Amino acid sequence: MATVKTKNVLLRLDPSLAETLKTVAAVESRSVSDVAREAIQALVDQRRADPAFQKQLERTLNEQARVLEMLREDP
Repeated sequence: MATVKTKNVLLRLDPSLAETLKTVAAVESRSVSDVAREAIQALVDQRRADPAFQKQLERTLNEQARVLEMLREDP
């Protein structure tokens, strides 16, 4: 069986939210990490389908490209 590469990420949560997350995981007999991954993936999928987010993403990427180009230029 192939192993899936993962990256560790430190996530700071309000204690109440952390307890709720832990409870959801326990009820579903899943790990907290698995439940958190599912929630994060759902948010990412939602943003990918959101035209307003995509428009803002495009503006942000264009601005970053402009700044990178300025940094490449000779003074």
